[in-house]
Amino acid sequence: MRILLVGAGGVGSAAVSIAARRSFFQVMVVADHDPARAARAVAGHGDRFVAATVDASDAEAVTALCREHRITHVLNAVDPRFVLPIFDGAFAAGADYLDMAMSLSRPHPERPYAEPGVKLGDEQFAVAERWADAGRLALCGIGVEPGLSDVFARYAADELFAEIDEIGVRDGANLTVAGHEFAPSFSIWTTIEECLNPPVIWEAERGWFTTEPFSEPEVFDFPAGIGPVECVNVEHEEVLLIPRWVKAKRVTFKYGLGAEFIEVLRTLHKLGLDSTEPVRVRGVDVSPRDLVVAALPDPATLGDRMSGKTCAGTYVTGAGPDGRARRVYLYHVVDNEWSMAEYGHQAVVWQTAVNPVVALELLAAGAWSGAGVLGPEAFPPKPFLDLLTGYGSLWGMEER
Repeated sequence: MRILLVGAGGVGSAAVSIAARRSFFQVMVVADHDPARAARAVAGHGDRFVAATVDASDAEAVTALCREHRITHVLNAVDPRFVLPIFDGAFAAGADYLDMAMSLSRPHPERPYAEPGVKLGDEQFAVAERWADAGRLALCGIGVEPGLSDVFARYAADELFAEIDEIGVRDGANLTVAGHEFAPSFSIWTTIEECLNPPVIWEAERGWFTTEPFSEPEVFDFPAGIGPVECVNVEHEEVLLIPRWVKAKRVTFKYGLGAEFIEVLRTLHKLGLDSTEPVRVRGVDVSPRDLVVAALPDPATLGDRMSGKTCAGTYVTGAGPDGRARRVYLYHVVDNEWSMAEYGHQAVVWQTAVNPVVALELLAAGAWSGAGVLGPEAFPPKPFLDLLTGYGSLWGMEER
């Protein structure tokens, strides 16, 4: 296996550190628009890792880099505005493709808080037949959420439930960052995108529909000492992926943002600072959202000032194999103190990065295989969960 990793930011750099301990691949080319960042990501990890420069917005550049290094698998570790050129570039090069976030949505022009417009991943699923006919795999949404959360959903359906009422992905943390009043632990560009877009819900009798941002607040009690956190509806890929492969009456995604974070996001929206359309400032075109990103600390650099734990999980309700009512929370917790000591990367980016590396190893071993545009739910869950444990990253299950 010869891997092209596009993006040497927080998640990409963490993926390099995780993959460096595994032997399933021959080479990993780590490419970024900033050659110095790519060089930093591969430094000290041996001659299987090669730094390169690439423009992620240029599909032909991605294709050329794949051909130069005889790449078999492309892992996309940049923000979702670059999904399509990397996706298309991998296909043109005859490589398989993995990402952690799917192609962007566009709200319904007339009823944004009732009907979806272009949904997350629609532009990738539109060409699924082309990928299948070519015998190529695009494994989409294989981070932690989406990704591990979807594997949990499939595991629950296969092993724990006879009938599922709701699959609800629930994400919460008690992370704090010393010295910063406001410092998101993940890409603020992506956070703005998913939190301010109309959230999508799926119901068996209605299909996909949308609501207002931050709707249906609920307090969810997270394990490992995190405790109760208020969670709200947020647009996320799981709601678009899970119903395609797992039978359930309802699928939701709720994120534990906190009142302060929600207020900041609402303020950015009111001021137009969430926009990606460039505005003219002293003779220079600047995207307001890019300005916000530049003004905030890089999440990848916050690990040594961060403390606490992050939890990603899937809450499933329904009837167990014995017909009795059952409620189960399948979850994965990462303690920032552990991830920094063990890998030198903060908890949120490490938790995201470990899952595509696990998936690549399963593909290399043949434990996972397929063709077309597929989500994690399309594959057997037990090999993934067993190998994740083998990476030293335990997952848990609570009966509730």
